[in-house]
Order: sequence, then C-alpha cells, then structure tokens
Amino acid sequence: LGGDEFAVLVPNQAVLSDIEHMARCMLKAIAAPLSLDAQSTHVTGSLGIALAPADGSEVGELVSAADLAMYQAKAEGRNCVRFFNARLKEKVLTRRALESEIRRAIEQHEFELFYQPQIRITDQALVGLEALLRWRHPKEGLLPPIRFIAAIETGAFAVEVGAWVMATACAYAAELRKVLPELTMGVNLFSAQFQSGQLATQVQAVLETTGLAPEALEIEITENIILAHDELVLEPLQALRDMGVGIAFDDFGTGYASLSLLKRYPLTRLKIDRSFITEICDDEADAAIVKAVIFVADKLRLQVIAEGVETAEQRDFLQTCGCQHVQGYLYGKPMAIADLENFIQQKLLGG
Repeated sequence: LGGDEFAVLVPNQAVLSDIEHMARCMLKAIAAPLSLDAQSTHVTGSLGIALAPADGSEVGELVSAADLAMYQAKAEGRNCVRFFNARLKEKVLTRRALESEIRRAIEQHEFELFYQPQIRITDQALVGLEALLRWRHPKEGLLPPIRFIAAIETGAFAVEVGAWVMATACAYAAELRKVLPELTMGVNLFSAQFQSGQLATQVQAVLETTGLAPEALEIEITENIILAHDELVLEPLQALRDMGVGIAFDDFGTGYASLSLLKRYPLTRLKIDRSFITEICDDEADAAIVKAVIFVADKLRLQVIAEGVETAEQRDFLQTCGCQHVQGYLYGKPMAIADLENFIQQKLLGG
C-alpha cells in the first residue's frame, strides 16, 4: 500500500480467533532480529484488522477501516493488534466527510497560504518567511491547520496540496525578492511527497518556472517524516541540497530522533521548538536544552532559528546563546498577504 504499509487478505471462512492468532504470528515474524552490516537490529509492526461485510463491503472501505485500526494500535504502544470497532467507525464517517470537503476545497480554491516572518536578531531585519497552509471554509470561516492537516497528510490529496503549496510559495518569494533580495521561503512537506519518488524533480521544475533561486528556498522536515521513511527521504534531500536548497529540521528536540541524524542528513538549519522557548527565561532545564542545541549546531556549522518567541527577554536570551534567527508573535503571527505586505512596508520604512 505504501513504503511501509502492507495488506493481507484472509479468506472469509476464518474465525476471529484464527485471524488474531495469524496477526500475532506476523508481528512476531516482523520483530525477529535482523543482521545489517554485521550489527543486530529489529523492527516492530502495528496491525489493524477490518472484517467484511460488517466493516465495509468495498475494498476502499475495508482498507480505510483497517488503516484506522492500525493507527489505533500505534497509538496504544505499537507492536500490537487492534480490530476495527463501532467507535472507530464514527471516526471513519467523520474522516470521509472531511475528505469530501477537502476535495471540494481544492476544486474551489479555498486553501490559501499565510506567512510568518523570520527575523535576524542582530539587526532585526526580515530575512525569511514560513509558508503555512490555511483553509478559508465557506461556512466556518478561516480554519486552523489542526482542523485539517492530519486528514490531508494521511489522505489522497497530500501530493497535490503539497505541490500547490510549493508552487505558490515559490512564486510569491520570487516576487518579494525584488524588494527583499535576502529573503528565503520556508515550505513544509508532507511525507507522501517523498514517497512519490519525484520530489527533487518537481522542486527543480518549480524553481525554474518561478525563477526563484534555489538558495532562497528552505524545505522544512520533521522527525516523523525521517523516522517513518528514512531511505525514501535521504536521496531526494541530498539532491535538493546539491541544487542549493536549504534543509531545516523542524521541531527539533521534541521527539525520538537521535543526534546521529544531524550527521546523516544534509541539513542547513535547526528549528528549536516553541515548547523549549516559552519558559526559557525561568526554567533552567529549557535554557540548558536550548544552549546545548545551539552549541551542537554551531559545531556542525548549522544555523539555528527559534520558534514561538513572544517576548524581548526571550529574544535577548537567545541572542546571548548565539541563536541567529527568531520567529514568533514578538514580530508577527502568520499573516495573509495583505497584512504581510503592510508589515514589509513598515520594515522598509524602518518601523
């Protein structure tokens, strides 16, 4: 079904106990130790089960139901089996309704990009923007990403929406660089864009079409993308870096990624998550973590940007630690184009 997802069809005469036993045997086989480069390692799996016709009478319905059960298994600790149930069925119906609305939103051009400023601390100059997806719903108004991003990420529209975001953000960045020649544009990717196998080629085509210099584009990746699709991610990222595109590691320090990833991947910048910034002036642990990240980045010749900066005290603390750039409400929330251009005008006037 995908880079790390597989489907198994079991004859309909099988009883529940046999199906569950078979599922657990599969997980046991998957978890068997492997020898890679003379080192022993192992992987685990999560398994979701849907039954026909109770959970669906068509292939798409059954796959969707089994997929939800699998994600339930992941949420409950991984390496386990879960059956689709009535509670999950409600989620399926909600998800299908949302996916239908997303399809309409694409067709009716309801998605738009907001942009959040990225500021160089030393001279307070606007040197970058992060493009952030928003949905202007015809009935509910402007929807925040928490309402729809997960559905796009795991649905059938990720590659299409991701390509639109890339093209739109790059075209706008090319226009803005006529008055702000140092400006870079940060674009977030969906994991499905890596699975397509065409990411580097598509980005190169966008850069050529829009006339945006490769060094003016920064691709933002999260550790979830890396950990889920390691081999699928490395090659296109290296190709993008070879073009001159920047690679930022977003939300660094919030999950399970090891420091070895900083050597393995062709990164140019680390983004310190806002969760470490909020109490940075009062919490010794947060302060120590931020200092350590900046120290490591400096030794690896990576730039650092801190997200979620809301006060001058936070900014000043970051500056003393050697952080080059900041992003947050101290300078501006994510803005629609009209508000952003007013912001830029104020910057150009020295405000």
